[in-house]
Amino acid sequence: MALFLFILVIDHFQLHNNMPRLQLTTEVEQDYKTVFEGFTDELFTQLKPPGVSMKLLQFGGCRKGAVVEIELKILGLIRQTWKSTVIDFEENESEIYFVDAGEGKDLPFFLKKWKHHHRIINNGQGGTTIIDDFEYRAPLGLNLLLRPVLWMQFAYRKPIYRKVFKRLATAKQR
Repeated sequence: MALFLFILVIDHFQLHNNMPRLQLTTEVEQDYKTVFEGFTDELFTQLKPPGVSMKLLQFGGCRKGAVVEIELKILGLIRQTWKSTVIDFEENESEIYFVDAGEGKDLPFFLKKWKHHHRIINNGQGGTTIIDDFEYRAPLGLNLLLRPVLWMQFAYRKPIYRKVFKRLATAKQR
């Protein structure tokens, strides 16, 4: 009980006005425009970590206004939907980025708010830096507990990004 109260207090004071934030960076062997074109429903389903039951209900793409909706099955019993809308998109000579976000009833019970910045950056050497930068808000007491779970699920993406965008580079050279 004391540990639970301690987590609640830390959770409250750490996150007074800010959402917790995690950032993971991955280098891939493909130019940034091709990498962006590879952000498809097929890639999205490949990024699902093991042990997570997920069904893609809608994939509208990565440009502003697009909606992505998935159904999660938690512990094999509880069905939850996760709906996220792309709220920002920009493309220039050095970077393509888009931001998807969700809040309230559009998210599973363990999240109140979600904002995911996807940055696809030209590294100037023919490759790309992919940055997954996300913020989240969980119900009271879950922010600290959710952090390692989210980190592991996004760290799982790194080898998949490398494999997929290496394969695209190889196919493009033929």
